[in-house]
Order: sequence, then C-alpha cells, then structure tokens
Amino acid sequence: MRKFKKSGFIKNKSLNIVSRFFLSSCFVILFFYTAPIFINFTDKNFNNKEFTNNSKNILNYTLNKDKSIEEDSGIDADERDLLYDILEENNSEINLVRYTTSEIDSLFKEVNYNLKDVRNTKLVKPIDIGLLPNEIKNIGNTKKRKDMFIKIVLPLIVKENNKIRVDRKRLFTILNKNSNTDIEKKWLEKKYKQYGVRKNDLSTLKVRMDEIPVSLAIAQAAKETGWGTSRFALKGNALFGQWTWSGEGLKPKNADEGKDHKVMKFNSLQLSVRAYLRNLNTHSTYKNLRKARTELRNQNKPLDSLILSKHLDKYAETGSQYIEVLKKIIEQNNLKDFDEARLLPSSKDLESLI
Repeated sequence: MRKFKKSGFIKNKSLNIVSRFFLSSCFVILFFYTAPIFINFTDKNFNNKEFTNNSKNILNYTLNKDKSIEEDSGIDADERDLLYDILEENNSEINLVRYTTSEIDSLFKEVNYNLKDVRNTKLVKPIDIGLLPNEIKNIGNTKKRKDMFIKIVLPLIVKENNKIRVDRKRLFTILNKNSNTDIEKKWLEKKYKQYGVRKNDLSTLKVRMDEIPVSLAIAQAAKETGWGTSRFALKGNALFGQWTWSGEGLKPKNADEGKDHKVMKFNSLQLSVRAYLRNLNTHSTYKNLRKARTELRNQNKPLDSLILSKHLDKYAETGSQYIEVLKKIIEQNNLKDFDEARLLPSSKDLESLI
C-alpha cells in the first residue's frame, strides 16, 4: 500500500514538472513573438522624438512614369504667407543704381555678353541689373530694344530657376531618407510655408517646387511690360504685372470701378522674377500648368514652354488670345534657345564692373 502511494506521488510530481516546463516554454515563445509587435506599436504611436515619413513610398509614386501626380489643394494661405520672404526683402532699404542704356550696353560689351554666344554655348553671364533703364523706351530699333530687354532679364530668370533646382535636389535627398535631421525639418517647414503646402505633404511640395521654362518667363515679361517700356516696369520693377491686395503697388490708370487691386511694386527686378515663379508654383489658378509640367517630368521630357503656355489662359483677361500672343513671342524671337541656359559663376572682376 505504501509502495503504491509512493509511486503515485512520483508520477504526479513528474506530471507537474512536465506541465510547468510546457507552460514556461509557451510563455517564453509567446513573449518573443509578441515583444517585436509591441515595440513596433509603441514606436509608431508613442515615440515622437524623431520626424519620420513614408518617403520611399512617396518617391516611388512620384517617379512612376506611367502616372501623373495630383497635388493636394494646399492650404488657404494669403499673399503675405506665400510671399513673406519676398515682402521682407522688399521692405528693406536697397539702394540700386539705375544705369542708362548706353552704360548697360558698354558693360555688356566689356564682358562680351551677347545673345548669339548664349544661344550657342547655353552659358549666361551673371550680370545683375536691378532696374530697367528709363531710356529703353526710346530705343527706336525694335531688335535692339528686344535684345537689351532679354539680356537684362535672362540672368535674373536663370538665377531664380537655379535656386529652385537646388531646392528640388535637396527635396529629393530628403524623400530618399526614412528620417530627417533638425536642419532638414526646419528647411521643410520653411518650404511648406513658401509653397502653400500642408505640413508633411511632400508629394504636393515636389509638384510645386519646380522651374518655369526660361522662354515662357521671358515671353510673359515681354508681353506684360511691352518689352520693358511700361509704367509698371519702369516705376515699380514689375515685370509680370502681378496683382496685390496687401503689398505696395501701382494703381492701374484704367482700372474698373470696384476693383481695388494694384500691380505689385518691387525694389528690384530680381524680386519681381522670384514673386512670378512663386505665383505660378502656388496659385490654384495654375494647377493645370503644374500638372502638365509634372507629366513632362514623368516622361523624361524637357519642360516645353509652348505646352505649358496652354494653361495660362487665366493669367490675363484675354484668355486664349493671351496664349496665342505668348506662343508668337516665343517662336518669333526663338526664345526656346535659352531654355537650357546656365549661369556662369560670378567673378570679382565682373562684380566690380556692376
């Protein structure tokens, strides 16, 4: 009887050991299975120390050649928000010298800056003329007046496009990363504001942060200013007739009653170019232009001014007629020759001449 009880006790003890071992094994297996899931969940929902984004997915989407990007509607940013950096510089005191046409012409000859060479080499002298010469309207020879105007605005347009190109390259670098540094986050915050984009909307920022063909910019500047002879261009450095409701501007003489807008006034021609590019890259009116530009990018095609100009019918009240005028200016003056132009590095000798 005692032997039976002892063997039963041993048997029960063995069963308890096996059960405990089995339960312990299950617990260990369960722990190592659930731990990574729990850690991943907490990282996504509770760890806010580092900015992360699905940039690789966005990059794959934005570089998909078979699809075009639909940009978000953006935010309801007013003029002051979109142009805050331009307005700040516009309000600063800048003392620019207004040179005469003969002085500017002498400068161009001294540095050997002519449009024929630019068309052949695609290289532009880094000459920054801040103000149009008053005498430009007195140049009787149409070709000379046009050449003078183009040589003045061309370096300014190429310079601003180059800034956008550098920014766009930096954006691509950020899109390729899983996380960003503090410097990159601050840079993105600045660009979201400049381009009227919601925070973290990198795909829309990529659509908006892009160049405008040089030929299209020259054509619009020529049309809006009468090749540099308009009152807005000479008194307000307004190359593109950009309207304003909050900034400093010039009132159109024949403005309709009830319209209280002005043509924005700038301290320099450079700021006018910068504001023009910002306008086309942010205003909802030009959303189709940006979409067409993105489609060209996705197809690895150059930005064609004749294609993009089709979406500028709302830039002027004349609508489709305005588009036809731009096309004629581009074609008749061979402005597409300047689309691949790049700015030469500035030198101390050249700076001393300006």
